[in-house]
Amino acid sequence: MVVPSLKESQLEVDGRVATLTFMRNDVRNALTGTAIIEDILDTVEWANTAAGISALIITGDGAAFCSGGNIKEMLNQSETFAGSVIEIQDKYRRGIQQVPLSIHKAEIPIIAAVNGPAIGAGFDLACMCDLRIASSRAVVGETFINLGITPGDGGAWFIQRLIGYQRAAELALTGRLVKADEALKMGIFLEVVEPEALLPRARELAAEIASKPPQVVRLTKRMMKLAQRSELQDFLDLCATFQAMAHHTEDHLEAVKAFVEKREPVYRGK
Repeated sequence: MVVPSLKESQLEVDGRVATLTFMRNDVRNALTGTAIIEDILDTVEWANTAAGISALIITGDGAAFCSGGNIKEMLNQSETFAGSVIEIQDKYRRGIQQVPLSIHKAEIPIIAAVNGPAIGAGFDLACMCDLRIASSRAVVGETFINLGITPGDGGAWFIQRLIGYQRAAELALTGRLVKADEALKMGIFLEVVEPEALLPRARELAAEIASKPPQVVRLTKRMMKLAQRSELQDFLDLCATFQAMAHHTEDHLEAVKAFVEKREPVYRGK
């Protein structure tokens, strides 16, 4: 399988599971001032069209998952943070805001393996994913307000849908840091494991998802996202259509036969 050539991240494929690792530990895997945004966009676009991929894991190399914006660039008012109001907002629209748009349209489930601090836009990136498993060393924070700015990447949209308005508002308005155990209780993380168990557990979960009928994994992911923005009647119509599509797949018949014959199914993605 041909994978995209990335600039500052590493992409590995094991069976039907792809793992994207940010490789800028020197700047704590910041999104601005690096090529990580471009790497995310290229990877999700590739995964959407790669029929052999059923799940994507996103993680960071080194101590941090992602530190969000580059503080030095903010201080110097350079790169993303340079220019007039019109110029800066255009950089946001054409830069970091492409990440939530891309991930929100991802056709495959995305698991964030949060290996360390996920701060500001880094926290928002984790919240954009479908599932989040964290190392016990992980710390998260919606910390924009501490720097005198607002979430510019759509984080305020994602986080309240994840944990509810009141808890999201408290995090956004105080900018406080939240350790892994508290984040687990709040529903931000699905699981918290020891650091050495993080990637094995994320890959185990991804492999479990990837073991299911590939076409139906993608249909189910699309259905879950569409449910967030559909009226019930419209959504039920969509469910009927997706279900009819699933009934006509070879994998559906294989699943039923395997169930009746009490054996493990063998799916072909057809």
